[in-house]
Amino acid sequence: MSPAMQKGRRTGHAGKSHNNRSHQARAGNSHGNHHNHHGHHGHHHGHHRHHGQLGGGDGDEQDGLGKYEELTGSAIQGEGLDSVLGSFATYARLKGRYDDDWIDRLNHLYTTIILIIFTIVVSTKQYVGEPIHCWCPAQFEESQVDYTNNVCWISNTYHVPFEDMPPRHTRPYDTEIGYYQWVPMILLFQALLFKVPCILWRILTASAGVNLDKIVTLAAETAYVAPDERERTIKHIVRYMDRWIESAREYRSGCFIRLRQQISKYCCLVWGKRYGNYLVTIYMFIKLLYLTNAIGQLFILNEFLGTNYNVYGFEVMDHLARGIDWSESPRFPRVTHCYFEIRQMQNVHQYTVQCVLPINLFNEKIFIFIWFWLVFVSTLSAANFLIWVYSMIFRQHRLRYLKKFLRINDCYKSELDKKMAVKFAEQYLRQDGIFVLRLVGKNANDVLVSELILQLWNHYRNKPLFRHANQISDDNSNV
Repeated sequence: MSPAMQKGRRTGHAGKSHNNRSHQARAGNSHGNHHNHHGHHGHHHGHHRHHGQLGGGDGDEQDGLGKYEELTGSAIQGEGLDSVLGSFATYARLKGRYDDDWIDRLNHLYTTIILIIFTIVVSTKQYVGEPIHCWCPAQFEESQVDYTNNVCWISNTYHVPFEDMPPRHTRPYDTEIGYYQWVPMILLFQALLFKVPCILWRILTASAGVNLDKIVTLAAETAYVAPDERERTIKHIVRYMDRWIESAREYRSGCFIRLRQQISKYCCLVWGKRYGNYLVTIYMFIKLLYLTNAIGQLFILNEFLGTNYNVYGFEVMDHLARGIDWSESPRFPRVTHCYFEIRQMQNVHQYTVQCVLPINLFNEKIFIFIWFWLVFVSTLSAANFLIWVYSMIFRQHRLRYLKKFLRINDCYKSELDKKMAVKFAEQYLRQDGIFVLRLVGKNANDVLVSELILQLWNHYRNKPLFRHANQISDDNSNV
């Protein structure tokens, strides 16, 4: 190797060694700085922890900041239509959210699942099996038999009792059966109708400024955590609810605004976020939609099936009570007749064949169950709607609901407490705040509601007087 090449090689090794030492030095400095920063952070954390012990709760708030951000994140950003519709793909969303009660989930979740299962059963039999089979003349070849089955499936059949003579070379339109091809579609349409009120509810609540699902979920989860974590979670829920309540308050003044505020306490003709009855009014409307949908589907099926489907269940119960063997239903006949024409050159051949519909074995049982299920869901939805109207629309019942928990927490003793409780219900929480507490009670338990009301009550009592003493003349003297 030449001297010049050896010199260049030594120079390269020296440069690499210098670079390695420089890199190690930088890494050591960085590691040292990291330890210094970690020590400073530990000292800073210890200072805050000591300050929290003296000041009462600052350390708890910092420890639970992540939980509070999780609670407020989607409510501040807005859930939007995409997150509502995209939620159907996950198993957690399939189980249902906690922004409604179990009657709502009976409508939009369990009924939808039942209808989808029925759709799969009928579709499997219809598109995989043999939905219709016709008894063709002996001279028909195999291709003609296939054609007969296909044309009778798509062109509807008609039912004639065996004691009657079927008409020759004509189609009796008054007894025509035209639903069996579309049963999977109508079942899917029914499932969609049951889901629409839920989708509408989540779209409207996404713009209300409060995340009902996160509030109720966090409240329900506190039943399975340690007491310290439970207390921190409840405090963060109260803090979040207070921020939502204050942000939805009407800060303008005027005689018309005060008039609308008074009207909104007693009826839903005046409603909105600023009046404290936005969620309640929307929820009552959604409840009415669920009830209307469950009852209306009986009439939709009556038109679809072309029979007196409204009384179908009563006929079934009457036959069972009298012990009549119902081997075949005239609404879902298993043996029908089919009339069709075949053109050969200039001649038109007319045929009337007898067909069997195995699919109606499933349709009959499915629609019997659907009739009883719709009546069951309609009855529960009507009772649930009346209960919610009584609980939320009438002012005295809302006050009794809060006073019950204030008495449990020993916060309703003096005359001042009684006056403050009325203002706590009507001026602070208002209808929407009480509605959120009722949802927590419906999905979790009343113990959590009691703790939330106690924390909200203490939070409210510690507020400056001018923020909650709204035109009550005797408050200054009492306080």
